[in-house]
Amino acid sequence: MTMTVDQLDEARRALADPLFANVNGDMNVSFEFFPPKSEKMEKTLWESVKTLEPLGPRFVSVTYGAGGSTRERTHSTVRRINAETSLDAAAHLTCVEASKAEIEEVVTDYWDAGVRHIVALRGDPPEEGKAFQPHPDGYKSAAELVEGLRKIKPFEISVAAYPETHPEADCPDSDLDNLKRKLDAGATRAITQFFFSADNFFRFRDKAAAAGIDAEIVPGILPVSNVAQTRKFAGMCGAKIPEWMDRLFDGLDDLPAARQLIAATVAAEMCRRLYAGGVREFHFYTLNRAELSYAICHLLGMRADTQDKQEKAA
Repeated sequence: MTMTVDQLDEARRALADPLFANVNGDMNVSFEFFPPKSEKMEKTLWESVKTLEPLGPRFVSVTYGAGGSTRERTHSTVRRINAETSLDAAAHLTCVEASKAEIEEVVTDYWDAGVRHIVALRGDPPEEGKAFQPHPDGYKSAAELVEGLRKIKPFEISVAAYPETHPEADCPDSDLDNLKRKLDAGATRAITQFFFSADNFFRFRDKAAAAGIDAEIVPGILPVSNVAQTRKFAGMCGAKIPEWMDRLFDGLDDLPAARQLIAATVAAEMCRRLYAGGVREFHFYTLNRAELSYAICHLLGMRADTQDKQEKAA
């Protein structure tokens, strides 16, 4: 990728000035949540939703458990966000253990509830370690799911992308081919799995462009405060955790506040590098906690528009 004069100037500024000086918040952000399992977790989720709402995200998404295990909780959470906030909620949907008729029923319910955005995924099998097996009457891939959704209702559709290659892909090229199939089937954008190197994202974006992909590719950002948990997530999606990150968190097991400060710093620095390279869209994996994502957005110049939100509510 050839950088523009403005991007080169921005890159020089990122190196010469204090890292977050004069970043003006000219970005689009989105936030991902998962459906809560208990009353306590629901309270935490809802507090996070209300904290992040004034930042004006273009959408928030709610995940869907392996094998559709959170179907009802996902639906309930999406409906509540749509009904009780100013946010546009997107519902995750997978192919796993569902027929085409069942998926049509689910998405028709979403449409009737006012949901206009689906995050379409192939999905993980309900039992960890087992290979994906399509339902006999279901969709065999995320690309087929996207095509099917397009025939049901005119949803906005986001799909997943893998900067460090999906663990089941034969090679990076075949993984890119799969991403192109999903976008060609009618998806609006791709949201990447998390990664910890801005260069990895830029290389992936350049390869995607060379492969004829011109759709929006949004970097997925996971602020890490629990390295062990993140290592488990990384193993499932093919992401690599660099050794220096392990060292940063070493000895902080009993210091959660210190872990949060370091997590916000590391993720914000990477976002700053992405911003310097021209990225203006970010998707945050919040793990249902607002603090880290909010702090990063604030460092990047975003400010809560509380007056506008109050006027809308009135």
